Amino acid sequence: MTNLKKLGLTALAGSLVATTGYAGALDVKGAAKVSYVTGDTTEVSGNPFSMTRDITFSGSGEMDNGMTISYHQLLTAGSFSSSGLKLDMGDAGVLSFANGTSQGHGIGAYEDKMPTAAEQVWDDLDGQANGVLTKNGVNKIGYGTSFAGANVSVDYNKQEDGGSAKSIGVDYSPVDGAMIFIAMSDEYAGSNTSTDQTTFGGTYTAGATTVGVQRTSIDLSAANSDQDRTHIAASFAVNEDLSVSWGMSTVEFESAAKTDQEDSGFSASYTMGSMSLTAAFNSSDNVGGTSGTDDEHKEVGQIGRASCRERV
Repeated sequence: MTNLKKLGLTALAGSLVATTGYAGALDVKGAAKVSYVTGDTTEVSGNPFSMTRDITFSGSGEMDNGMTISYHQLLTAGSFSSSGLKLDMGDAGVLSFANGTSQGHGIGAYEDKMPTAAEQVWDDLDGQANGVLTKNGVNKIGYGTSFAGANVSVDYNKQEDGGSAKSIGVDYSPVDGAMIFIAMSDEYAGSNTSTDQTTFGGTYTAGATTVGVQRTSIDLSAANSDQDRTHIAASFAVNEDLSVSWGMSTVEFESAAKTDQEDSGFSASYTMGSMSLTAAFNSSDNVGGTSGTDDEHKEVGQIGRASCRERV
């Protein structure tokens, strides 16, 4: 059994606004998170403390033709992590170019659609996101648009080894408060290595309650390596400041040598003006398909936001 206790602190630095030929904004956001892990020495070794440090630069501005351009770049521990560029063309749709991120197009827009107050139920339990697998995000182009009440987006990237990754996603709101979606991706990484994914599901909001269900099928080229992932979650807004949520997730492995992984958890968030407090307790049985390998994750987080905008 592994216990993970985490104290997170996120601070948003001051935002600077510069105006030249258009109205633009430059934001700088910094985040730091400290973790402490204790548990069975067969699962945890070395220094129990760890720290993550992120800083994000983002900017946006409106051009003379009315289109809006935006950019962001994320640095993790002082090194480049991801960046993205978006051009919002109004009724003509949104064009994006990304390096290391989905930019909200294609299947990446549906990675984690389940309602939650803080963290997904598998957070920090098995070292991977158990939603949609992350596709190759290097130098990816995307496009999204809306018509007939539906939102449609695609993305594509060409890889150096001759492979490629492409995906498409569609969501639609049949009635007020409801949203259904489906997305598919196909990634070929060369040397007969491929990954096909299909995810579908929906969410429904009635008053202060939101419920959701999502099913993802992952077809890998390696023998006996396919997975099916099912997620169910519900969140409730107690008032304008306090939200709570519950969720469960199951990962079914094709391999007969593996046991289904089961995740569950609770989370809450409380907002006090420009500051939010979050808490989560997640547990997982049969992590990675290994029978008897169970983890627990406890987290308390603090998010502080401050902004300063000045026109020049």
